[in-house]
Amino acid sequence: MPYVQIPKDLAKVKTKVAFNLTKRQLICFSIAIATALPAYFLLKGTLGTTFAGLIMLVIAMPSFLTAMYEKNGQPFEKVMKQVVTSIFIRPKARPYKTENIYEYLERGGKPLEQDKQK
Repeated sequence: MPYVQIPKDLAKVKTKVAFNLTKRQLICFSIAIATALPAYFLLKGTLGTTFAGLIMLVIAMPSFLTAMYEKNGQPFEKVMKQVVTSIFIRPKARPYKTENIYEYLERGGKPLEQDKQK
């Protein structure tokens, strides 16, 4: 009798459209083919088939990466957005500042000198 494994978490199951690929993968692979094949055929006469093939791979790799890469259930573009935000947009040093309400009450509700300057 054949044995079929059923995943315990059904949220990880994705619907396949054609050729056992998801809709996202089909779209990305179509973009890769539409950009890489013309580049190969245009360059194979001048550079030779080896270099044209390498350039075709370099052109197609971003689409393949976008189609296949997934980390913690998030697609490639969301992961890259988080990486860019954490490296380039947010400040490097984020000092931890607290507001001690008890110190404020001990002063009788008067603000600190540094708070008056703001």
